[in-house]
Amino acid sequence: MTSHNPSRWIRSAMSLLLVLSLVGCSLAMVDVKSIPPGEYIAIKRGDILTTGELSAATREMLRVAGLDDRACARPQHDCLQALTAVHDVNDERRMAALTELWVQRALSLAPRRDAAPSDAQLDAWFEVARHAYAYLFFSARTPGERAFEDRQTQVRDYYNLATQEAATALFARYAGAPGAEGEALQQAGWTIRTTLEGVRLPDGVDLPEELIPASSLQFAGLRSVYRRDGFGAELVAVMQPDPVTTIVVPDAEVTADTPHRRQRPQRRDFSEMPSPALTVLLRFPADDLAQLMATREVALSVHDPYVDSVAQMHGQQVPLAANFTAGYGLWLARSGFATQSLRTLFGRDHGIDRPHLYMMQPYDPDRRILLMLHGLASSPEAWVNVANEVLGDETLRQNFQIWQIYYPTNMPIALNHAQIRRTVDDALTHFDPDRRARASQDMVVVGHSMGGVIARLMVSSSGDALWDAVTANREIAPGDLRRVQRRLSPFLRFEPMPQIERAVFIAAPHRGTDIAGTRAGRWISRLVRLPLTFLENFDDVLQTLAGSAQTPDGSTGRIPNSIDNLSASDPFVRAAADLPRAPGVTLHTIIAQRDPAVPLAQSNDGLVPYASAHLDDAVSEKVIASGHSVQETAPAILELRRILHEDVAAHPLD
Repeated sequence: MTSHNPSRWIRSAMSLLLVLSLVGCSLAMVDVKSIPPGEYIAIKRGDILTTGELSAATREMLRVAGLDDRACARPQHDCLQALTAVHDVNDERRMAALTELWVQRALSLAPRRDAAPSDAQLDAWFEVARHAYAYLFFSARTPGERAFEDRQTQVRDYYNLATQEAATALFARYAGAPGAEGEALQQAGWTIRTTLEGVRLPDGVDLPEELIPASSLQFAGLRSVYRRDGFGAELVAVMQPDPVTTIVVPDAEVTADTPHRRQRPQRRDFSEMPSPALTVLLRFPADDLAQLMATREVALSVHDPYVDSVAQMHGQQVPLAANFTAGYGLWLARSGFATQSLRTLFGRDHGIDRPHLYMMQPYDPDRRILLMLHGLASSPEAWVNVANEVLGDETLRQNFQIWQIYYPTNMPIALNHAQIRRTVDDALTHFDPDRRARASQDMVVVGHSMGGVIARLMVSSSGDALWDAVTANREIAPGDLRRVQRRLSPFLRFEPMPQIERAVFIAAPHRGTDIAGTRAGRWISRLVRLPLTFLENFDDVLQTLAGSAQTPDGSTGRIPNSIDNLSASDPFVRAAADLPRAPGVTLHTIIAQRDPAVPLAQSNDGLVPYASAHLDDAVSEKVIASGHSVQETAPAILELRRILHEDVAAHPLD
């Protein structure tokens, strides 16, 4: 039996402790555990913007540099200084970490609500942009070589955010007294030079009234938000108040809170997008990293994302960021169209009395025009998802610019048609007097409901058919007849608009609808009031026509309004349905069928019968199970996109 020797065990233990003390610094303990994929992705991609904490990549860089990553988890200017002073580590990783630390500092300097950014915060945002610029363009690898790396996406986002914050802060400081383009501004210890050569503001606008980050806007009622990933701050520039939808109030009611809500000044009947999209870039003049980190100069350039899809950054071509939905959505959200269109129909105050053309982007001579006409008691809001889907389609966006007509739907169709023609022609004349631009050729017109009837007139030849329909069964003295003819001929005699080469009619009652002639339809028609300006301008003609017409009960007639014109028995719409269209114009129909169980020929969409919406000479007809507002449905939008892509293929860019 072996005996225990305590002294021997003590000597052995002391020897083992001595060995461990000599090699202990090489015995770092490594442990491992399994984490689920979601947690791995969260750790890998989380950063100061998404989680409020520094990214794993930045914490690793701090540890490699010998800094306490736990102390730097809170905004510490010492951490920035210490990491800046470290030069024996990889510059690419160091600049990425410094960029995130500057973001952390800029966020910590956020002012109180509604307060202007301080110089310290503006300086921090410029530092974010500068360090991101260093990582992106002054490190060993190019952005293309890092194209699939999460870290580059993070740093690009830091750069875009810094550009957004700096641009909006500068705008807030200089909106009241902007310097001349290219003039050096001195702010927060930086010299800033601005250039607007990449964007054309609407006629008569020197500076927007608001500059809003697109990222701050969230919309309801839009199916999609269409963007283009890339470099730059995505902004919405809100111009002067819309001359059409701004509510008119007497001067006595104007207050300090509503200084712009005065009587409307005289206006043109067309305007460019009241809230266009812009993209802003920051560039730093430097030839190498040392110059970049020493400079206190920055160049701010503004770009039109519809025109520019790429930008030059330090000799490299990079994609330009863009948001094609935000400006359009903001305009519609602020417009008040829904209320105003109903006020117009029933002749209430603050309606409209003539058509107005809205261009969805600043006029572009190299893009063809897609002209949209809404229906009865409606407005450009009827096209909200249609227009957005077109704007979001890269091919269509490169080929078309959208023009939308907003018109008073209480007016007789003949007058609206004539005024819409004149409005479009006036806009083309203003921008392209010689009609040589691509925008003045091969226009596509899309009309929904009553807008489809007007669009049909725009591609038709009237001859004497409409004049004969209006004067039939009227006993007018020869002298009065000549006077009436002279006044009404511009509205009843016309030829096809030569610019239009394709038309799409959506739920259009070309032969009217029985609903308009029912008791309910007649009751609603009597609630409709024609604009006072129309009644005043045509008072003598209206009296002559009204006094010469006889109704079935023997009483004198009245001037038909838009709802009367949509009745299947109305002489005007019946004559208009048979007008010959221009040769060479391609027609398409999109028709709604409320109940697919009903035979197609006997079906309707709740308002318009299939027989009225159908055209024998249409090259395509798409029937969709839907109510009358079929233009809002996904199948209708897909069909319109198909038609437009077909049109693009037939008219390729040179």
